Amino acid sequence: MTRKTALLAIDQGTTSSRAIIFDQDAHILVSAQQEFRQIFPQPGWVEHDPEEIWATTRAVCVQVLEQHGAQVAAIGITNQRETVVIWDRTSGQPVYHAIVWQDRRTAPYCQTLLDGGKEAMITGKTGLLIDPYFSATKIAWILDHVPGARDKAQRGELAFGTIDCFLLWRLTQGRVHATDITNASRTLLFNIHTQAWDEELLALFNIPRSLLPAVRDCASDFGVSTPAALGISLPICGIAGDQQAALIGQVCFAPGMIKSTYGTGCFAILNTGAQPVASRNRLLTTIGYRLNGQTTYALEGSIFMAGAAVQWLRDGLKIIAAAPETEALAASLESNQGIYVVPAYTGLGAPYWDPHARGSIFGLTRAAGPAELARATLESVCYQTHDLLDAMANDGDAPITALRVDGGMVANNWLLQFMADILGITVERPSVIETTALGAAYLAGLQIGLFESLEALEERWQRDRVCQPRLAAADREQLLQGWRKAVACARQFTAQ
Repeated sequence: MTRKTALLAIDQGTTSSRAIIFDQDAHILVSAQQEFRQIFPQPGWVEHDPEEIWATTRAVCVQVLEQHGAQVAAIGITNQRETVVIWDRTSGQPVYHAIVWQDRRTAPYCQTLLDGGKEAMITGKTGLLIDPYFSATKIAWILDHVPGARDKAQRGELAFGTIDCFLLWRLTQGRVHATDITNASRTLLFNIHTQAWDEELLALFNIPRSLLPAVRDCASDFGVSTPAALGISLPICGIAGDQQAALIGQVCFAPGMIKSTYGTGCFAILNTGAQPVASRNRLLTTIGYRLNGQTTYALEGSIFMAGAAVQWLRDGLKIIAAAPETEALAASLESNQGIYVVPAYTGLGAPYWDPHARGSIFGLTRAAGPAELARATLESVCYQTHDLLDAMANDGDAPITALRVDGGMVANNWLLQFMADILGITVERPSVIETTALGAAYLAGLQIGLFESLEALEERWQRDRVCQPRLAAADREQLLQGWRKAVACARQFTAQ
């Protein structure tokens, strides 16, 4: 009998659900993708319908399995992190919409915690900052605002999960309530030093322990999908939050290696090795991955709006029909004439962590049009990346000389070159830019023995494009000064 060597990666993102089947050499055999609704009940609030997430995930999985299911050996899952779902353990039905990582509704609660002097304790345990971005305040909001939810939670009738955990529950028809350590580490409830749910944090946020899932290594036995879920029984053998999955997909296994993923947001992660590094620049100390009980830590900088800012050009302003159009628009201009977009549509992430900031455009003239707005939006992603890498370089022991990039946005060659120019370092794009999904597949392959070591994964990484900086240092600094001024003005406008 021929050995099955293909791997199904479920990549459940912020705006779409995807399924990709990879062969053992990291080539894509087939893929499918479906977008789902973004729900905005109030300004600054962002929700998803968990049933739509499940329906789209199931649909794309069934679609690719119909073509290559006979070859698939195991499933790996990667997911939008920090997004919260709470559901009934008996019926499996969510008690409320998923509250998305971008959501800002708990900013007042976070401010109360900050005013109460809680951040030092929380950061010391979790490596995170107090911000609506993370899961704990969202969990507390649902328990306090959905009638009867807190009483049911106290009785052990409800389950909490990030999206990976919710999908795992549905794939196994409620047999497994578990998550991996990377997703757990983003909740504000998990101690990254003891590597366990923290009782002091649970008490602070008033969250019952019975809500929480079991926490496992990234490559582990997460149960088996049922025929009712996907039409086939397959072992689920890997889970990691999307940014950590991309770190694995980019094979950044050595301390000092860094990747940045450009999807809905932008997330740069620097591998710091076996010991956590405390940031002096408001970056996050987080878990990169845990394999065979051995933990690798990382520093992370998070930008909330990257691809989502381009999506706004398409869906909000309707000045483009599809995201790839921005490349030609940007390239059509010799310069951007001093126009800056600060895409703080749901606040600013690292290193500012300003939940009150809102999107702004500076430098507009009558000559500005779709090309200028498209280019300024792409440029903003590069400027924000510079903010992150500058903070990381100040925290780290060695200068950053190269950046590995991935995600849908990096198919844009103009963006890559401008990024190299603004960062002043080499920017490398791999042959497979879907490294988030690839990382999930790699984890499943490691668990079932399809890959014998991390070195075997490193051998599979291939470079597709390299961009070197061409911009003079003085010109780079002038552009960055304009960006810093724009950010300062945007933050001042909504200052509390």
